Amino acid sequence: MNDIRRSILWVIFGFSLILLWDRWQVHHGQPATFFPSTPPKATAPAAAPGQPSAAAVPQPAAASAASVPAAPSTPVPRQRTTVRTDVLELVIDSEGATIAQARLLKHATETGKALRQSFTPLTLLTDDGQRLYVAQSGLIGEGRAAPTHKTPMRLVAPAGSTALQLADGQTQLELVFESEPVDGVVLRKRIGLQRGSYVLDVQHEVINTAATPVRVRPYQQLLRDGLKAGSETPFYSTFTGPAVYSSAGKYQKVEFADIDKGKVAIQRQAQDGYVAMVQHYFFSAWLLPEGLERENYVRRVDNLYAVGQIGPVLEVAAGATQSSRARLVIGPQEEKVLEQLAPGLELVKDYGWLTILAKPLYWLLEKIHGLVGNWGWAIVLLVVLIKAAFYWLNASAYRSMAKMKAINPRIMEMRERLKDKPQLMQQEMMRLYREEKVNPLGGCLPILIQIPVFIALYWVLLASVEMRNAPWIGWIEDLSSPDPYYVLPLVMTLTTIVQTALNPLPPDPLQAKMMWLMPLIFSVMFFFFPAGLVLYWIVNNVLTIAQQAYINHSMGVPLKFNLPSFK
Repeated sequence: MNDIRRSILWVIFGFSLILLWDRWQVHHGQPATFFPSTPPKATAPAAAPGQPSAAAVPQPAAASAASVPAAPSTPVPRQRTTVRTDVLELVIDSEGATIAQARLLKHATETGKALRQSFTPLTLLTDDGQRLYVAQSGLIGEGRAAPTHKTPMRLVAPAGSTALQLADGQTQLELVFESEPVDGVVLRKRIGLQRGSYVLDVQHEVINTAATPVRVRPYQQLLRDGLKAGSETPFYSTFTGPAVYSSAGKYQKVEFADIDKGKVAIQRQAQDGYVAMVQHYFFSAWLLPEGLERENYVRRVDNLYAVGQIGPVLEVAAGATQSSRARLVIGPQEEKVLEQLAPGLELVKDYGWLTILAKPLYWLLEKIHGLVGNWGWAIVLLVVLIKAAFYWLNASAYRSMAKMKAINPRIMEMRERLKDKPQLMQQEMMRLYREEKVNPLGGCLPILIQIPVFIALYWVLLASVEMRNAPWIGWIEDLSSPDPYYVLPLVMTLTTIVQTALNPLPPDPLQAKMMWLMPLIFSVMFFFFPAGLVLYWIVNNVLTIAQQAYINHSMGVPLKFNLPSFK
């Protein structure tokens, strides 16, 4: 039995070293060796801001892509139009009516203490010369050229203004861009915005001014560089990159590194779903109407990465007009809002493989927040509820630990007396366990059962944008950032030491030392973790200590801290 425990401890210790090494690699700009969850940093885009190369025009599998059209005979002056609602500020480039910049007016770039000095709206989409992340759309002609996201367009409504704003009392605003004819095809693009919404309604009207019918396919794509959004931390990272969802293929993330290697495995043909660019807390996504045939794609374009979808063929008779609709979402990963917009859209808030547990935990956390009005106290109360739910399961584990602690002196004496007779020592220890009705692994199984729940809660707190700039008490002004004064990590370390000291020491001196060293090593990571995560761990530790001390007392086991010898 000691061999089993020793093996388990060595596996955990080795796995911890692997995780620490991976995060050290990431912290110093290198790809993770064993668990490459963080995409490598890409070089700066080769194309000029807002001007991805012609190769960015998507090519459907069933038809050849149209070339980027030549400049029209009457040059269309390139200009930018700024439009502002109560939640979004967009900059629309007349080249293809591309969404070149998007700022989220309700979310600040700054976090924590810095937010007291200034409020700068967070920029999500940008082509400022250092970063490139834009939303594009256009047409693919079958057998002829058609307007693409590189085609010059004019703002035809509202006319005569390059700065528009949703006025007080106004609920919606529409911009209309129109291209010059390209091989007889004119693209009119209507972009609608609504008060309080991060959704853009985009309508493509295809006008055939030629004397013969035309066949075109509308497409939408998101194009960005491969730089990871947000700050790097040495011990945890979040996903940044393309994602594709359909009912057939489910939610599929694609790492930038896999795109570089040509390892893109997504559901290409679908009749529902969306394509998205995802980063920590925020995202953008193109959504076509449900039931509409589409072709999804993810590819590299020079030093950039594109994710998009190509709609079904529009057959436009001579002199006629056909239209297609799509929605573009640019905003925060607010789970309740995402669930209402489209099936599966809430999955951009990535809980990983424990989504089935994380979603109900978030639901409960959100309900508690509705009662107390503070996310920090909501975390505290949620952990209390979880510990209460597992009370009897934990009690079983702690009783087993208490029994082990009571007979631990006898085991230590036996080990010393029979150290030269290992086989006899094992037999005597097993006999003692049977006589005292002690299961050496009795304290492990109940704890292992709870681990998935607490890992799921960890991801809920890490992924929820509601934690960003959410205060708790005093100096904790942002639950998504590390404690600026390291008070919570120090308290967490102290509670971990107390909790470890209450447990019985393994008979093996090496195991005893490892039992103490491992919690201290893990405590180091919490100095870099968001305050909300550390808070939840502290509450869990305190409740565990209280329950364990109570059970020890009820079983007559003296409250004694077990300290190993490090000689």
